[in-house]
Amino acid sequence: MNRLQRWHIDPPLFYAMLALSGISLLVVYSASAENLTVLAKHVVRLTLGFGILFVAAQIRPEDLRRMAPILFVVALVLLVAVLGVGIVSKGARRWLGFRNGISFQPSEIMKLALPMMLAWYFARVPLPPNLRHLAIAAIVTIVPVLLIAKQPDLGTALLVFGSGFALLFLAGMYWRILVALSVLAGIAIPYIWGHLHAYQQKRILTLLDPASDPLGAGYHTMQGMIAIGSGGFFGKGWLNSSQAHLEYLPESSTDFIFAVFAEEFGLLGILVLLGIYLFIVYRGFTIAWLAQESFTRMLAGGLTLVFFFYFFVNVGMVSGILPVVGVPLPLISYGGTALVTLMAAFGMLMSIHTHRKITG
Repeated sequence: MNRLQRWHIDPPLFYAMLALSGISLLVVYSASAENLTVLAKHVVRLTLGFGILFVAAQIRPEDLRRMAPILFVVALVLLVAVLGVGIVSKGARRWLGFRNGISFQPSEIMKLALPMMLAWYFARVPLPPNLRHLAIAAIVTIVPVLLIAKQPDLGTALLVFGSGFALLFLAGMYWRILVALSVLAGIAIPYIWGHLHAYQQKRILTLLDPASDPLGAGYHTMQGMIAIGSGGFFGKGWLNSSQAHLEYLPESSTDFIFAVFAEEFGLLGILVLLGIYLFIVYRGFTIAWLAQESFTRMLAGGLTLVFFFYFFVNVGMVSGILPVVGVPLPLISYGGTALVTLMAAFGMLMSIHTHRKITG
């Protein structure tokens, strides 16, 4: 057992995350127009994130199980509080703030709390779950999703919904129920569409033809696609993203940082980056496969799928195959709460793996 494993850190997963963090430092520095202040803040946040990871890795799975319903209730209360006393920024009420200027998004906590809660619930009922158990799990999922969508934060609402659906699937939901839910979702589309904001509707409508509104709803998608295309096979080189440095690319340090990376490192860099992401997903599912009880197996699988949804939605959004919904590129984008949440999730994954009882 090496030193990392003594601290309940899984070496393959840890080194892959270090690789992404190193790439993150390079791209954030470039995307911020070589702003050392932004880079320094990002280093602090990465350091804090890895600290959270180490702490979470020490928490035994049985303690995670006990914490699950408490964390879910706390996250739900915080989401309700956001709607009443949250900070409004860019037309959305998503943050809770303190007097010292520190703020955070409770919806990020729900990305952890919901998979933990559903894993806790399904570990207490016979599997595969019957209709009553699925109905209870669906209610547990829908309530926070609606609260987050009300902020409005469609991207996070979709990720939280995805994490809930992932647990339903991992619990062994029958295919006929899955088909029935898909039909119900299709029936609900007109209702959901009617409750979307006008700018959200326009983003979806311009998805198939962003050039129809190149200076409006299609602007983000067009600029992201231009950046990716201009990178070619080998890219323009580090610090040479013209789309970012000439400020054509919106949110270049956060939501659209993948476009900066693609322009500077090209298709070859993209393949390397996606390879690291897929390795992390593979390692997460391996940890889930090796887990020794239903709670840890479902939680590990659910957290891994949340991570997959993160990077799939961001890459799809930037490359024009999904609507722009404001989802950061995991472990690469400049940010605070989302980064800490992901690090905590990976700490839980490592705890599940390293606290196994080795038999045989």
